[in-house]
Amino acid sequence: MPTIVPTPSTVPELVEVDEPSGPLAPQPHVPSPQDALPVKRTHASAALWVVGAHGGSGESTLAELDEAWKAAGHAWPELPDGAPVACVVVARTNVRSLLAARTALTQWAASSAGESVRLLGLVLVADAPGKVPAPIRDLAKVVGGGAPRVWHVPWVEAWRLGDPVTERTPRAVSKLVSQLRSLAATATAGADTPLKEE
Repeated sequence: MPTIVPTPSTVPELVEVDEPSGPLAPQPHVPSPQDALPVKRTHASAALWVVGAHGGSGESTLAELDEAWKAAGHAWPELPDGAPVACVVVARTNVRSLLAARTALTQWAASSAGESVRLLGLVLVADAPGKVPAPIRDLAKVVGGGAPRVWHVPWVEAWRLGDPVTERTPRAVSKLVSQLRSLAATATAGADTPLKEE
């Protein structure tokens, strides 16, 4: 398969991204979880793979935010030649979802998510409108400590009603998309060079 060289119009504009708050690479001596996500070989290409930690995580919705992104089908993508693939894990803000995210992040930390994966971080999608209860916030903070970065997507009522995800996008979501585009561009080039926001 020929290598596609991005034209200037397809290269994302790089934006400032927060410094990493967690590990940037798998860690030694981390045991792989028994209920790990599958690693699936693929010939498909994507600027970013959205890896749902569980069914109903928001994987497909997040992938629709950019036409160059793909939902990974609750699996880690692996390219036949081991070429780097930028990935982000997505989960909802409830206990079961956060525990599934913890499992996915532990799998990555144990180097059992595949050689291709360049993990950008964890996206937590609100599972209900309103304030997140304190126990969930605390658990999310603990789980998020295992990811390079964590982003929070607020409840978007329009998505629940079936509106296109790119219409009436909240500011937090627009910022997330810009940052993921920048990080994915550098991750697949073999570097994670975040710029710190002031």
